[in-house]
Amino acid sequence: MNMEFAVETSPHIKRRGNSLWSMLADVIIALLPATVMAFVAFPLDSLKTFAIAIPTMLIAEWLFVFFTNVPRGDDGKILPFGGWVKHAWGKGTVNNILAPIVSGMIFSLTLPSTASWYHVLIGALFGIVVGKLLFGGTGSNIFNPALVGMIFAKLCFGSQWDLATPSWMLSDVVAGGTPLGVINGGNFANIGQYSLLDMFMGWIPGTLGETSKLAILVGLAYLLVRQAADWRVVVSYLGSFLFLTAVAGIYITIQYDGAFTWTQFMGYEVLSGGLLFGATFMITDPVTSPVTSPSRFLYGAFGGALVVLIRLLGGLPEGVGFSILLANLIVPALDYHKWISKKWRLWHFIALATVILVPLFIIMLALAYGGVLELPANSL
Repeated sequence: MNMEFAVETSPHIKRRGNSLWSMLADVIIALLPATVMAFVAFPLDSLKTFAIAIPTMLIAEWLFVFFTNVPRGDDGKILPFGGWVKHAWGKGTVNNILAPIVSGMIFSLTLPSTASWYHVLIGALFGIVVGKLLFGGTGSNIFNPALVGMIFAKLCFGSQWDLATPSWMLSDVVAGGTPLGVINGGNFANIGQYSLLDMFMGWIPGTLGETSKLAILVGLAYLLVRQAADWRVVVSYLGSFLFLTAVAGIYITIQYDGAFTWTQFMGYEVLSGGLLFGATFMITDPVTSPVTSPSRFLYGAFGGALVVLIRLLGGLPEGVGFSILLANLIVPALDYHKWISKKWRLWHFIALATVILVPLFIIMLALAYGGVLELPANSL
């Protein structure tokens, strides 16, 4: 019996319409609430950031389309410029417009309002070129280009940034620490300086996309309803994070003898930084996600566990960002043809338990024998 294999590029996602352009359009719509809140909170800075990031990624995308589709004659020579442009332009699609717009919007929302214009330009260019185009363009990249750009910009220029408060709070304070920064150095007794309502609504220092968790959740609900994001990745990512944070929180609250509750600790962890933004717009990227249902559960759980490990035990200021990049790295292993399966196998359950229990063991060991942990100031 002859077997035929269909080879397709990412994203591998089943949804109504089953088209990449409609999925990208849905992501743009889902980003609108957070984008609107960013412009309300930081009007001019948001305008500057979006006006630089999106055109930069669009231009880079279309230069890539042009240079990878240069027409040549039978003699191998490049055809005249007029025919070259017409031919190359014809090779582009609406996806080459929508994809960089999505990446530009996500990248913009991960930056603070204090990022300079050249920080935005360099980060956007690095993200689209190194995170996507060098891999072959849409469907071939293994990392989210917006996330690559944000991490690069943060590593290069992060020391020059302050996290400003939204414009409606300028009468109180211009810049300050994030809620995670408040408990930096393990001083968990400072929990309560910001109310959970302030953190949920975005009345705290943060990046453009952190202005409102409510706006992010509205976008998440839209993506799930439209099936533009896989619920398995979201549930496993947040689920593993919540479980490990709850266990760590119970232990830490006992150490502080009732100074705050473990639910309050969890609230700080969930609503501060970029956890919800990353769970909504980054780890759900179908291009960089695994193919099958079991693999997506493992992928999300691995990423969520990494956030807790980095926040509690590590010194990196980008727990969510690095967790997603590291999760992207294991996708080829999860999709390896010799063990990939649409149905749950025994090894899937063993792997899922390992992904949860090993970090739990490490965290509890560190809490028991390492004293009070230092919690790094975190953004996205």
